[in-house]
Amino acid sequence: MSEARRLISTGSPFEKAFGYSRAVVQGDWCFVAGVTGYDYASMTMPEDAAAQAEACFATIGRVLDEAGFAMSDIVRVQYTLTDRALVDEVAPVLGRHMGNIRPAATMVIAGLISPEMKIEIEVTAFRAGA
Repeated sequence: MSEARRLISTGSPFEKAFGYSRAVVQGDWCFVAGVTGYDYASMTMPEDAAAQAEACFATIGRVLDEAGFAMSDIVRVQYTLTDRALVDEVAPVLGRHMGNIRPAATMVIAGLISPEMKIEIEVTAFRAGA
């Protein structure tokens, strides 16, 4: 019998409006929806891309923890940046958070839904069964 699907929410109004969950846990897998740089501690969107990337990883860490996963469980990451000129700005942040984990990764340059958003990060985590 398969394990029940568990939905994780950050309480964002976008989750209900757009019909998604911040994360979905299915068995040993956790799929975290794209996270933008909104800083929930200060309820603001930082202006620079590096600060937005830090806020993304803070949210991802909290969500994974709530789901029973660790950052080290991340096996796949997709970065979406709004401008290729931002790559050098965010690279040190990405390296600091993912450098030891080394998940399979993709980086895409594309528009995001709000002009102040400069980066979105989506991850998939796998936890080996006990």
